[in-house]
Amino acid sequence: MYHVQGSRGVAVESRHPGALLLGVLGVTLLLDQVTKIAVRASMHPSQSIPLIEDVFHLTYVRNTGAAFGLMPGKQSLFIVTTSLVLLAIALYWWRARPRGILLSVSLGLVAGGAIGNLIDRVVAGRVTDFFDVRFWPVFNIADIGVVVGAAGLFLWALFAPIEERGEGSVAQDPAGPRCGDPTGPSAPEGPDHG
Repeated sequence: MYHVQGSRGVAVESRHPGALLLGVLGVTLLLDQVTKIAVRASMHPSQSIPLIEDVFHLTYVRNTGAAFGLMPGKQSLFIVTTSLVLLAIALYWWRARPRGILLSVSLGLVAGGAIGNLIDRVVAGRVTDFFDVRFWPVFNIADIGVVVGAAGLFLWALFAPIEERGEGSVAQDPAGPRCGDPTGPSAPEGPDHG
């Protein structure tokens, strides 16, 4: 599945980056939707089940705001914003044709999480949240996907080789540099036969 190795022997590119992105997107979306369906079917709103007392609870919250309950009641704004983010990911993928594993996984996580919460907003007008760590607003798997994916994109932007960050931006002639090409290698130095 992987073919390019980094300096420490770690695979950095995928032979099938589109399949990797779609696979991560699909798993994130599936886990998100299945867990939300289970919470809605087995709990009532505001119900809290302690799994680790005062540390980790399952708490059913119907969130009309953004991630972590910010800006409640702005559904139209969130739907438009999420749609624009998904469009930007699709356009970037189409134009840049990235092959990096970290980039593919990160974009898949962000897109899967964004679609998961978008489905909730469009279908129910609110997002189902349920992970409650007591010191943080209640969240769901889609939120985890977006946050972890964004962190991956940040790491990719900081540490990816420059060639990988610029992938797809410069077309290379498969035949190599041509005679007289000012960007090609200069002629070897030697005696002047001219």
